[in-house]
Amino acid sequence: MTPAFDAIAPHPVGVDPDDELIHERSYIVRAYRNGDEGIILRGAVRDQKPPGLYIVDDNEPLTVHHMIVDLTIAMPSLEITAAKAVLEVHPHASCPRIEDHYANLVGLSIARGFTHKVRELFGGPRGCTHTTALLQAMAPVAIQSIWSFRMAQTEGGAPSGPFDTAAAREGVLATNLNSCHVWAEDSEHVATLRNGEPMEVPLWITKRFSELGRDASSWRSDR
Repeated sequence: MTPAFDAIAPHPVGVDPDDELIHERSYIVRAYRNGDEGIILRGAVRDQKPPGLYIVDDNEPLTVHHMIVDLTIAMPSLEITAAKAVLEVHPHASCPRIEDHYANLVGLSIARGFTHKVRELFGGPRGCTHTTALLQAMAPVAIQSIWSFRMAQTEGGAPSGPFDTAAAREGVLATNLNSCHVWAEDSEHVATLRNGEPMEVPLWITKRFSELGRDASSWRSDR
């Protein structure tokens, strides 16, 4: 089974086990289906200092930043229709004054160009460094949720559905094309889709089917 994300090794390769931990940053982003309208993303970033580093004899980690962002995103346009930022834990009394500025996310597409627009609107003195970094971590989650949204709409229906027509396949390609080496425009993967062939069964599906003692080739037909 895949180990829990929290089971990260405490020390990177080449670091002495006696070396002292001095800072930890954690991101978590969750996507929820918002009926047939789209998705709601909730993201959080948290910075912690280890026990006793800043306050002598304190046995608990000290949270120094904790920012939360909620985004409502329409499908299939990927347009942000509602946005709210909350600075739960912050170092300065004036930090929360910037919260309302993040309402300017409304109307933006979270697809390509989003990172550039976020830097333009909220970079440097125009925003909160940690909240802006969180937004940049949230955008890929929205893209990753598109297929899951379609699966949820059909209650586990056939994943081949989005690729039944040339127009549908081009829509998927428009979202993913040149996003990584697998989706490079001259890649074998992209050529397969453009030829109308079914996309390969994801390796994590194949692995899980094997663990369940089932044949992964039946994944599509089972639906």
